[in-house]
Amino acid sequence: MESPGVAVYPGTFDPVTHGHTDLVTRAARVFDHVIVAIAESPHKTPFFSLQKRIDLTKTQLGGLDNIEIVGFSNLLVDFVRERGAGVIVRGLRAASDFEYEFQLASMNRNLCEDIETMFLTPDENYGFISSTLVREVARLGGDVSQFVGAEVAAALRQQFGS
Repeated sequence: MESPGVAVYPGTFDPVTHGHTDLVTRAARVFDHVIVAIAESPHKTPFFSLQKRIDLTKTQLGGLDNIEIVGFSNLLVDFVRERGAGVIVRGLRAASDFEYEFQLASMNRNLCEDIETMFLTPDENYGFISSTLVREVARLGGDVSQFVGAEVAAALRQQFGS
């Protein structure tokens, strides 16, 4: 399959999960270059700092040679234009994600009609995983190693003191 250009996969990645890794891997097979864009998102009050989320994501995705991992704090469509990308990649885990993701895609298209949104679905083994659930399981002392990489699990244990 011929790869078309550059895509941006945005998110907070707080923390990065196997579901994220799966989607980035899928996107990396479709596009020449995938930029994993980690949003600063101070309004969401992220659990990990932006730099920690970037570092953890780099440990998870270091084996892929056509990806780049960066932080950003501006409007997504502006970031996408600045990076010369033409596609925003978003993940859909369940039908419940679709309404929100459809609204985002429509807003982005209205802000910049030259940028397309592509939806990818994760492997069925990862469809239920969310960063929020992973943090909650870790906060309560549960083992999250089947949902995240070893470095992420260790960072969560350290943060929660378990």
